[in-house]
Amino acid sequence: MFNALLIEKTAAGDQTVQSRPLSDAQLPEGDVTVRVAYSTLNYKDALALTGKAPIVRHFPMVPGIDFAGTVEHSDTPAFLPGQDVLLNGWGVGESHWGGLATRARVKEEWLLPLPAVFSARQAMALGTAGYTAMLCIRTLQRQGITPQSGEILVTGATGGVGSIAVMVLARLGYAVVAVTGRMEEAPFLKDLGAHDVIPRQYLESMTRPLEKARWAGAIDVAGGQLLAAVCASILPYGVVAACGLAAGMDFPATVAPFILRGVTLVGIESVSCPVEERRAAWQDLAVLVDLKKLDALTTEITLADAPKEAEALLSGKVRGRLVVKLDS
Repeated sequence: MFNALLIEKTAAGDQTVQSRPLSDAQLPEGDVTVRVAYSTLNYKDALALTGKAPIVRHFPMVPGIDFAGTVEHSDTPAFLPGQDVLLNGWGVGESHWGGLATRARVKEEWLLPLPAVFSARQAMALGTAGYTAMLCIRTLQRQGITPQSGEILVTGATGGVGSIAVMVLARLGYAVVAVTGRMEEAPFLKDLGAHDVIPRQYLESMTRPLEKARWAGAIDVAGGQLLAAVCASILPYGVVAACGLAAGMDFPATVAPFILRGVTLVGIESVSCPVEERRAAWQDLAVLVDLKKLDALTTEITLADAPKEAEALLSGKVRGRLVVKLDS
């Protein structure tokens, strides 16, 4: 038996979430069974737990798009019992039972060895948020954006992706401008390495097709009007890495930034990202992450806390990262 959060739907179509014991026989098919030590609470997990977006593809579902733990059983030589592993994405927690449980069974190609520099807790303090932030940063680098290019804007800076992006960009020598709707968190963001902190309202007030060009690059987690404002204020030949939709899926913009300033907008897809790029991102994180700063932006919760914290996360009341302790 193992403990899990289980999302179910009633005959009336209402969603229920409860922590309950399940049997190993109920686990989905897979090559590797993992004893989960830590998971994490991401924006997508919060949407799944609250039912505020159709994240879950079928019911019942164990949510959790991330986990880190130790292999208990393996039908493949790629992973051996006792080996520490992690997982991000691949539809886990959406169409395949996920990491908010003390045990998970998954396909071997979805797993990565846990980098030796990280504990399971630290890996989940990063989780999909940190891995996505690193994919964004690698994209800026591939597009030729260097610390000498100019300031880098990061929206949603107090959230998971944003806070880790600020920390890693600063470590790489970039001048980071952090955007937040909670200016009281400016000291926290400056401790992470932000060069400047500006209110979200500054971007919300931008409505012109082209605004004053200021930033060489940007990492955007918001989408919607905020992404349009970001693109309108990027320097010529700057780059925007877009990885989220917290402010909406629409994109009320014009082509002006792209054809008059040569701005490049790159979408970041982390769920089914190729394994080689995943490994490279985690290798970069292993070198660049300041573990003391990572701990400062991490809050540990229990499985039972997750539904309540999901509501807080969607309301913008969570700073940094939430890790879920599972292995007793």
